[in-house]
Amino acid sequence: MIDAAELTDNDFLRQFELKVDGKLAKIEYSLQDRKIFLTKLIIPDGISNDDFEEEFLTLVFENISERNISVVPTSPEIAKFIRRHRKYKKMLPVGIRI
Repeated sequence: MIDAAELTDNDFLRQFELKVDGKLAKIEYSLQDRKIFLTKLIIPDGISNDDFEEEFLTLVFENISERNISVVPTSPEIAKFIRRHRKYKKMLPVGIRI
């Protein structure tokens, strides 16, 4: 299980980062008008845990949820995650359906 304390929001590079075994997994984003556009999910090849993507995205969505802003997924992997986890659909802005 990933520790939530390890998740970093790098404002300068506009990405969420998580270091695992010396490798950096990240989700790139763009923040506009109380909406966060999740544009790209990058997970290095050396991370062997099958559940890592799921846990990483859960941490990021919980972090965004605490900020009370809407999420616009532009990455197919992130959109798929929202489809599998209905509780995060409420974070989509009005008019966006997945």
